[in-house]
Amino acid sequence: MSGPLEGKVALVAGATRGAGRGIAVELGAAGATVYVTGRTTRARRSESGRPETIEDTADLVTEAGGHGIAVPTDHLDPDRVRALVERVADEQGRLDVLVNDIWGAEHLFAWDTPVWEHDLDNGLRLLRLAVETHAITSHHALPLLLRRPGGLVVEMTDGTTEYNRDTYRVNFFYDLAKTSVLRMAFALGHELGPRGATAVALTPGWLRSELMLEHFGVREENWRDALDRFPHFAISETPRYVGRAVAALAADPDVARFNGRSLSSGGLAPVYGFTDLDGSRPDAWRYMVEVQDPGKAADTTGYR
Repeated sequence: MSGPLEGKVALVAGATRGAGRGIAVELGAAGATVYVTGRTTRARRSESGRPETIEDTADLVTEAGGHGIAVPTDHLDPDRVRALVERVADEQGRLDVLVNDIWGAEHLFAWDTPVWEHDLDNGLRLLRLAVETHAITSHHALPLLLRRPGGLVVEMTDGTTEYNRDTYRVNFFYDLAKTSVLRMAFALGHELGPRGATAVALTPGWLRSELMLEHFGVREENWRDALDRFPHFAISETPRYVGRAVAALAADPDVARFNGRSLSSGGLAPVYGFTDLDGSRPDAWRYMVEVQDPGKAADTTGYR
């Protein structure tokens, strides 16, 4: 292994697919040893029913130049999370980067459905998967991360603090979940900063995840075929883009300047000089505020 993160150890909690997979792969490309967790393995699928597995992610990490280690973990089970962290401690003796990307609730929310009409069990399950898992993981993993100065915690969410403050996101449960994670990073920043570590919230833009591509009936190779039906999809980005954002943060000796802040892949790209896989730098959240939300015609000029 070689790269700016050679010798570093990362845990990407929720790395089966989507942003978590993209982050794990880019950390590996930077030379890190990356533990990847999730509930879907080659032997068993989670309730979401998706085919992607943590073993596949670990293989991609290794192919990228790092060392990928898959550990099946239900992050709602404190004992399983404790065992996971003990394994990392036993095998590596350190944890430099913790990415809390646990989600797995795509099938649990209904768009534009008020709380009194939404399925209550699904809504509460969503909150457990999106919020409680992060708290459990931080509780068990942070003592290991704090053994050495310079650790980084990345709380993955959807939307920046500024955007979510002024925008209703999908429904009551989704809105609450994504805003809660933003606040987690703020609170962790206060707790970790004086102890030599950094916490940030990070959001991708319009993510071309496996699920999103499938929903639009396209593949990564021909994703632009969806633009006739969904013109604003032109601002979308690959999961590797936000992965490069995390790798850049993890390699930055001055990352503490972002402690407690809300960040985005598009906002960090010009700061660190990285691009998406096609060489562009999509800035989705600025685009949504200035183009999509006001109802203007799709035009990514100046936004990627």
